[in-house]
Amino acid sequence: MLGAIIIAALVLFQTSLYAQAPAPKLQALIITGQNGHDWRAVTPLLRKALEDTGRFEVRVTEEFRGAGPETLAPYDVVVLNYYERRNPALRWGERADNALLEYVRNGRGVVIYHFSVAAFDGWVEYEKMCAGNWRPNQGHHSAAHDFIVDIRDPEHPITQGFKAKLLQAKDELYANLRWQPAETYHVLATAYDDHSLYGGKARQPIPGPGLDHPMLWTVQYGQGRVFATALGHDGPAVQTPTFVATFVRGTEWAATGKVTIPVPPELAR
Repeated sequence: MLGAIIIAALVLFQTSLYAQAPAPKLQALIITGQNGHDWRAVTPLLRKALEDTGRFEVRVTEEFRGAGPETLAPYDVVVLNYYERRNPALRWGERADNALLEYVRNGRGVVIYHFSVAAFDGWVEYEKMCAGNWRPNQGHHSAAHDFIVDIRDPEHPITQGFKAKLLQAKDELYANLRWQPAETYHVLATAYDDHSLYGGKARQPIPGPGLDHPMLWTVQYGQGRVFATALGHDGPAVQTPTFVATFVRGTEWAATGKVTIPVPPELAR
C-alpha cells in the first residue's frame, strides 16, 4: 500500500514538472552583413526585441554566401536584414539562394525587414517571396516623419488586438514599391503618404494629395510563411512600441503560424 502511494506521488510530481516546463524557445537566424542602412546598429536591436519576449533564441550571421540547407536546418525563422547594394560580388550564390527558397517552401518562416525589400533586383523568386520590392524608379519616401499605421486586417493573428491606428515616430514611409499581383499577398496595415511632404522633389510621379501604401503584409510562399515590414529605418525607429510589437508578433507568426506574444497595453484596443 505504501509503495503504491509513493509511486502515485512520484507520477504526480513528474506530471507537475512537465506541466510547468516552459515551451522550447523558437530558433531565429538574422542574416545581415551588407545593407544601404546601418545594419551594425540595427541588428543588435532586432535581436534584443526578439529575445526580450522570452520566446526566441537568436543567432546572427554576417556572411551567408556559400551557405546551404544545413545552415538553415536548425532554425524556425529567418530574419533578413540584407541588401547587396547591387554588387554582384555580394550576391549569395546559387547554393545559398536555393537553400533559402527551399527552406520557406518546405514550411519554415522568413521575415523581410525594411530595406531588404530592395535586395536582389531581378531574382524572380525572391521578388515573389517579398511581394513588394524597392526597384529602380519604383520606391521612394519623403523625409522621416511621424505617421499613423492603419490596421487593415484586425483579425489576423499578427494584428489581432491592436488599436486601429498606431503611431510610428520619425520613420521612413515607403511608397510606390513594385508589387506582385494583389492576390499573391495579404495587407495587414497601411500608412498614408502625404505628397505635400516631398516639396515637389518626389523621385517618381505621385498623383493627387496622397496615397495609402502597405506597411505590413504577409505572403504564402510554398508551404512557408513570410512576414514583411517596411517600418524601422534606423535605431530609434526599431525601438518604437509600434515597430517592436508588430515585428516580434510577425516573427512568431512566420515561425509557427500562431501568435502568443501579447499586444502591449498601450497599443491594445
